[in-house]
Amino acid sequence: MSESRFSDYQLKDTTAKMIQLNHFNVPTEIQREVIPLACKGRDIIGISATGTGKTHAFLIPIMELVDTTKNYVQAVITVPTRELAIQLYERSKVMQEADPDLAVRLITGGMEKTRMNESLKVQPHVIIGTPGRIRDLFLQEQTLMLQHVKILVVDEADMTLEFGFLEDIDIVASRMDKALQMMSFSATIPEGLKPFLKKYMTNPATVQVKNDRLFQPNIEHVLIPCRHLSYEEAVLELLPAFQPYVCLIFANTRQQAAVTARMLREHNYGVIELHGSLTPRERTKAMKQLMKLDKAYVVASDIAARGIDIDGVSHVISMGFPKDLDYYIHRSGRTGRSGKDGICYALYQDSDEAMIKALQKRGISFAHRRYKNGIWQQLAAKNVKKARPEDPLSAEINKIVKRKKQKVKPGYKAKRKQEVKKLKRKAKRALIQQDIQRQKKERAKAKQIEKRGDRQ
Repeated sequence: MSESRFSDYQLKDTTAKMIQLNHFNVPTEIQREVIPLACKGRDIIGISATGTGKTHAFLIPIMELVDTTKNYVQAVITVPTRELAIQLYERSKVMQEADPDLAVRLITGGMEKTRMNESLKVQPHVIIGTPGRIRDLFLQEQTLMLQHVKILVVDEADMTLEFGFLEDIDIVASRMDKALQMMSFSATIPEGLKPFLKKYMTNPATVQVKNDRLFQPNIEHVLIPCRHLSYEEAVLELLPAFQPYVCLIFANTRQQAAVTARMLREHNYGVIELHGSLTPRERTKAMKQLMKLDKAYVVASDIAARGIDIDGVSHVISMGFPKDLDYYIHRSGRTGRSGKDGICYALYQDSDEAMIKALQKRGISFAHRRYKNGIWQQLAAKNVKKARPEDPLSAEINKIVKRKKQKVKPGYKAKRKQEVKKLKRKAKRALIQQDIQRQKKERAKAKQIEKRGDRQ
């Protein structure tokens, strides 16, 4: 069966133009599953990782279903952070280019409320924003009218739950059109999310994409020792070793991210900085730079970068390891996509040994190298030391030796010594019996071979 193409779908001209402007030809797996269902008005639970094309799995149906002749809000897309909202809004601009009559507004915290209220005097067709600010403008300011909304998309739903924003969406959704079509997209569906989905969804279609072959990461993991250097200094020592298309550098805290970005700038590296200590204006500027890929180096904290899809990441640097090791998987998974090779350099100090072992036990294989004086040096492999299984005899002896002494009776030590000797004799007899059986089998096998030789 031939692979489906966007041209196979019966879409209106403006939607087809949007797809063309994005230079899409073949839908990804989640797009192939979701788009036909969403265009029919089905509620959908989409489960897929960042970077599998899920954004356009809901933007294309919204483009198809919104009626631009009706001047009220018809679709709302919620995301848990300003950065994600800005990223999504930047991508939606192609929709407005394809159809100039389509109005899309960005609604997030950090934006001047007076200007937002002013812009809402004419209601847009599509809203993209963060749950708290959408709730505020809808219920408190009453400048955003959502009572006729027919489509609600909860993007990054697991993160929305984790950050505590699900209540805001619940309150807003309860006041939308009774025939609301809801689509929820996230990497996982936590238990805490299920009651909310059950409340608003009717016979939802669950679309789960585990391993879209177009997006399987191909990543080399390399451990780099910091030795006497700080993480920030180790990053500076490492950067001359490669020329990235985009290098994403992860810090464990916003303070560490800020210090690293400042240090890189002082050494004339062009840097985009992304973390929670930035002002709203700085965060908006950083997201616009990310969408345009103005600079080759991005320094980010995990929370600020979570869910953001940065195209063309060729290298990742992890400054140590996050407390939640799932975040390391998330960090490294930003590279090596779409069939391309990627590399993740994990800078480590002695205190990171336990983290390294835990990741090795999860199946991650690390190379071990050092870059010094312009030369790569191969270092001895850092392997997880597996404890040797204790043999049965030693286990039994240890039970006797380590037995708790409640009351020490006369001759206790002599009795314990005799028990150990008895165990050893028993074990020796067992070994002799095993050896006798082995010899019998070998003699029987030799006779069979001898008989076969006589027959020949």
